[in-house]
Amino acid sequence: MSDITVTPSGASLGARVTGVDLTRPLAPETVRAIREAWLEHLVLAFPDQPMDHDDLERFTLYFVPFGEDPFIAPLPDRPRIIEVKREAHEKASVFAAAWHSDWSFQKTPPAATILHSKVIPPVGGDTLFCNGYAAYDALPEATKARIEGLQAVHSAGLAYAPDGVYGAMDAPDRSMTIRPDERARETRLHPVVRVHPETGRKALFVNPGYVRTIDGLSDEEAFLLLIELYQAAHDESVVYRHVWEPDMLLMWDNRCTQHMATGGYDGHARLLHRTTIAGP
Repeated sequence: MSDITVTPSGASLGARVTGVDLTRPLAPETVRAIREAWLEHLVLAFPDQPMDHDDLERFTLYFVPFGEDPFIAPLPDRPRIIEVKREAHEKASVFAAAWHSDWSFQKTPPAATILHSKVIPPVGGDTLFCNGYAAYDALPEATKARIEGLQAVHSAGLAYAPDGVYGAMDAPDRSMTIRPDERARETRLHPVVRVHPETGRKALFVNPGYVRTIDGLSDEEAFLLLIELYQAAHDESVVYRHVWEPDMLLMWDNRCTQHMATGGYDGHARLLHRTTIAGP
């Protein structure tokens, strides 16, 4: 029986997990308890975890195999770990400061993302999360009927194409090693309403970072529908603001959440290490 303690955030999603040391191998029953808490709360925060690279990789592999992280160079000696980094002097835009679900443009988007904090600024740098289950549940029945069976067109082009946000026009002082590529323009279709493969619950699976349009609708129809869906998805009633601490591990479910970075820490460094868990 696991001794972990799970304390809900009080918001629509998110919980804090204590009573476990992630720098040591975990017993199977502890891994099961963490997975159950993750599926229930969608975002889990583990404070006071001074993990090294081996610890981070071991924890990731308790769930499923590593996912693929395109367009961002990994650490030289750790091909499954990338840095989310901003130097104190940096003037580049804050990375990932738009609502998105990680790599939703992939054929099989990742199930989860894990971030471990190394350097946390004294102010700012919070991460926002929203609950796709709750957003779907709050939709009018007529809207639910309308979007059932529709598919959204996902693409990384606006971000990672050579002329995208992180392409040739990006600030030259960005410390993250981002690799724009023409392949970012490729598109994938995914259901607007996704049935979670583990919980069986329905969630909105559209995000402004990677969704370009709705398949089969005119540009105007798709635009108006997406605006309605984003208003539901990002309503403050379904949003959790995560405040970081040093040596904190955070894991979230990309299949039923969106997230976005925030700034407010100019003049201070910020560094986190990230792994991805393959879907579904």
